[in-house]
Amino acid sequence: LHGDHTSWMRKSSIERYVKKYNLAVVMPSVDRSWYTNTAYEVNYFNYVAYELPELMRSTFKGYSDKREDNIVAGLSMGGYGALKLALTCPRQYGSCISLSGSLDVTRKGRKCNINEWRSIFGFDIETPDVLEGSEHDLFALAKNNAESGLPFPKLYMWCGTEDTLIDINKKYDEHITSLGVPHLFEYSEGDHSWKWWDMHIKDGLKYILD
Repeated sequence: LHGDHTSWMRKSSIERYVKKYNLAVVMPSVDRSWYTNTAYEVNYFNYVAYELPELMRSTFKGYSDKREDNIVAGLSMGGYGALKLALTCPRQYGSCISLSGSLDVTRKGRKCNINEWRSIFGFDIETPDVLEGSEHDLFALAKNNAESGLPFPKLYMWCGTEDTLIDINKKYDEHITSLGVPHLFEYSEGDHSWKWWDMHIKDGLKYILD
C-alpha cells in the first residue's frame, strides 16, 4: 500500500534468498489498487493476473507456465493481493506466501476511507460491508473454491503478534482450516515492518520449496 516495485530490492535481501532456488522474482507496482480492476478504469488485476505472466513467458526464455513452478507472494496489501490472485487463478499458481496480509476488504472493525474504497471497488458503494461475498472477498473466494473442488496453492502465512492485522490473519487461518485447506500459518514476535518481513520470507520459501 505504501511501497512500489522497488521495495523488495531496497528493503529486503530477496535476491540473496532466492539464489539457492534458481527463481526469477517479478515485482510489479500496483499503486493503491488492492489488485483490482478499479472503478476509475485502470485494470490492475488484469495486468498482474494475465498480462504480466504472458509478457514474462514471451520475453524470457525458460519462464515456465506450469502451475507448480509459479509462486505468488506479498506483504500487507500485497499479502491480500497474493491470495486474491492465487484463489482467482487457482490453476496458475501452485504456491502462495502472505506476510502480514491485510485480508479483509470489508474492513470490519477497522477504519476505512470510503471515498478511496469507492474509487477502487465502485463509486456506488455506501459501505465496505457490501464487498462481503464478492470477487474481492478472500473468505468467499476460499469457500467457493473449496465447494467447487478447485485446487488450492501450497500456502504459507505469517503475521507478527504486535501487528494490528494479527486478528484478521488468525480469523482467516480458522476459516480455511474449517474448509479443510492445507496450509501453514505461523505467528511470532513482530510488527508491521520490513525487519520481520525480510526474516519470514525465508520461512515461506523454505516451507514451499525445501
